[in-house]
Amino acid sequence: MIKIICVGKIKEKFYREAILEYTKRLSKYTKLEIIEIPDSPLDDEINIEGKNILKHIKDNEYVITMEIDGNKLSSLEFASKLDNLFIYNSNITFVIGGSLGLSDLVKIRSNYQLSFSNMTFPHQLFRVILLEQIYRAFKINNNESYHK
Repeated sequence: MIKIICVGKIKEKFYREAILEYTKRLSKYTKLEIIEIPDSPLDDEINIEGKNILKHIKDNEYVITMEIDGNKLSSLEFASKLDNLFIYNSNITFVIGGSLGLSDLVKIRSNYQLSFSNMTFPHQLFRVILLEQIYRAFKINNNESYHK
């Protein structure tokens, strides 16, 4: 199972539609759960967001935090990483922070820090990008073609 914990809600319809599309595509390969944590209105409340995130993580979950300074992988390397993780972990959780970033509480719980780029993406768009890369990884790992 893959769980994605994200800070903030998806407001734009086109993002929601893209998320639904990738959720549907991924249902062929894995169970997917997306949990939205409310944005903290104050800059000094990042630890409140962190505690809210941690409430949704169980001890047996392998946690991958999305961090700008994290490890950078190609799509093939990411697919291989996921494939290897599923050998020993049936529950993989991705965490996408909000505009404040991730609290140290969440970073300490992380098993692996991943970055898709040195660039900063809007959190709503990044959720779509993450889902697309997870879907691509399953296609690669199942030796299935992917549209070009």
